[in-house]
Amino acid sequence: MTQQTFSSGISKPATNIGAMTIIGSLFFIFGFVTWVNSTLIPYLQIACELTTSEAVMVTFAFYISYAVMAFPSSAVLKFTGFKNGMVLGLLIMAVGALIFIPAAKTRTYGLFLTGLFVIGTGLAILQTASNPYITILGPIESAAKRISIMGICNKGAGAIAPLIMGSIMLKDSSALVEKLKTIDASQKAIELNELASRVIVPYIIITLVLLGLSVFIYFSNLPEVKADGETGSVTEEKSSINRKSIFSYPYLWIGFVTLFFYVGAEVISGDIIQIYGKSIGISLDIAKHFTAYTLAGMLVGYLVGIACIPKYISQTAALKYSAILGLTFTLLAIFTNGYTSVLFIALLGLANALVWPAIWPLAINGLGRFTKTGSALLIVGIAGGAILPKAWAVLGESIGLQKAFWILIPCYLIILYFAGPGHKVGLKK
Repeated sequence: MTQQTFSSGISKPATNIGAMTIIGSLFFIFGFVTWVNSTLIPYLQIACELTTSEAVMVTFAFYISYAVMAFPSSAVLKFTGFKNGMVLGLLIMAVGALIFIPAAKTRTYGLFLTGLFVIGTGLAILQTASNPYITILGPIESAAKRISIMGICNKGAGAIAPLIMGSIMLKDSSALVEKLKTIDASQKAIELNELASRVIVPYIIITLVLLGLSVFIYFSNLPEVKADGETGSVTEEKSSINRKSIFSYPYLWIGFVTLFFYVGAEVISGDIIQIYGKSIGISLDIAKHFTAYTLAGMLVGYLVGIACIPKYISQTAALKYSAILGLTFTLLAIFTNGYTSVLFIALLGLANALVWPAIWPLAINGLGRFTKTGSALLIVGIAGGAILPKAWAVLGESIGLQKAFWILIPCYLIILYFAGPGHKVGLKK
């Protein structure tokens, strides 16, 4: 396996294009598997007869795996390297997808959550490998542009996922919900078992795709890259000299906190929008497509990032404007009604698009030999997607789901801080 160190963006263009194509396929898988959750929430709420806060455990089980597995993933990557770590992550995801089969046959919510946790475990390894990989594959100044390209793969798949899976799992769901109110317990069980079985074939296909991609990557010529100073070479960045651990990088930890709140905000705007639409009286047959609108907004944002970063706008400026847009759209979503409110939640996709691509290079800049460990810390931040949607649901059940969107305001204020002084704290020593 070819081993390369990209310290100043000087690399073989052909190799970079090939590597980016492979990593792009991984980000496509990330997007599809991750944003299926937006359909699973209302689907399992019906099939397993759940309350809103119980149904949101879908996002909790999925995203909490990142917090549990991120640092073990970093240890695995130090042993396997990026490429074999990606293969391992895909295989673990395939196991998680298979768990959906017995979960559907028995209509056991706990098994569904177990499958989601295992899928998230595989994704933790993949994310810990792929995000720093694409960041250090070229110049740090254009890292947000490369991550934006990956974001198109990710959110493009995410936009497709609820459309495909919603048409299968939530077909005629509104009529089914009304029918369930009028039939006896035995007939109700039959209907719910049939509904649960709809997930089996899609997840068998997902399993086969994951296995096929793992084989493809294993036999590919994907180069192994290393960050500046990762091997203790003389090219180690000045900001990492004489620093003993990741605790010596305050800006990394601020980036971790920022990523935690950002992912929570992203999941609320994407996964929660369907259940929010349903709660304000919009038919689930219509609301099941709302996640695709959020992700369409993110795609527009990524295209802006690719066109403008770093030629017309810096990564930090993009992050600042994203936070301001997030604050604006959140307030408009809270103070408007009906479809207009849903529209502003969907527009948060546009506000969110460049946040992840900008946080990563700013947070791991200059980590040198601590790059994998720092990346693992950032992956732990993805647990925000577990905590904040759950907090939104619990808060919403007491004050109303629309008012619960106030939880997003501090999220975007923290992002705004990191875009300003936050990413500079302790950068040079």
